[in-house]
Amino acid sequence: MKRAQLAVLGLALAAGAGAMLLMRGDPPPPPQVQVVEAPRVATTAILVAAAPIPMGQTLSERDLRWQDWPANAVPEGLITRDDGMDLAAGAMARQGILAGEPIRPERLIRADAGGFMSAILPAGMRAVSISIDSRGSSSAGGFVLPNDRVDIIRTFRNESASQQGGGDVLVSETILRNVRILAIGKNVQVDEQGNSFVDGEHATLELTPSQAEAITLAQRTGQLSLALRSLADAAPTAVAQEEEIVEEQLGSLDIVRFGVSMPTPIR
Repeated sequence: MKRAQLAVLGLALAAGAGAMLLMRGDPPPPPQVQVVEAPRVATTAILVAAAPIPMGQTLSERDLRWQDWPANAVPEGLITRDDGMDLAAGAMARQGILAGEPIRPERLIRADAGGFMSAILPAGMRAVSISIDSRGSSSAGGFVLPNDRVDIIRTFRNESASQQGGGDVLVSETILRNVRILAIGKNVQVDEQGNSFVDGEHATLELTPSQAEAITLAQRTGQLSLALRSLADAAPTAVAQEEEIVEEQLGSLDIVRFGVSMPTPIR
């Protein structure tokens, strides 16, 4: 093939390739992604629980951690880094605290501020200890734990009926209803696994002053047992309705004040 023919063929091939590129067009440019930086929010470090803290536990530094919180939304009364961790470390928890829950000074008690039991008692209430059966026969099989609600049942010998019948006649009656358990034995809390047990022969109850008098007398005149209440029956409305139903069936305890006998209705 002559040189002239080769040159014409080369030009034709180059023209064809150029035409194909023109027909395909240039690829579109890649989309440009605009990165918008989020506005910076001022934060303040507040003290929170690093793990669940049961009631009565003494707090240490490993139980606590700092958590960033929006500076303009910090509730009043929380412990900030400016306050320091020493404000909580070494104190005792009045109530259970969940992991991640902010620490509040009013939910803590210092060792030099009095006893723990007096710290968890509401104003106007009294803590009274009664004897129970550690084997569970008079404490709902050992399943009564702190913060549960119970009824107190007194079992006693009916003297008049026993004399008439010629044998012992025992009677049981509910003398207190919906009473909060503060401690069983030396237990005032459950452990981190939620386990607890009856480890003593006493139950500490949260009572009003008049209830404290009634329960003290009842211990001297009979044996006391604990009847565990359902959580659904612990509401004040449920207790009020129940008391209306059984009010006519309940008796009274005679409490002597300054030498004068005063019948006390059983509730």
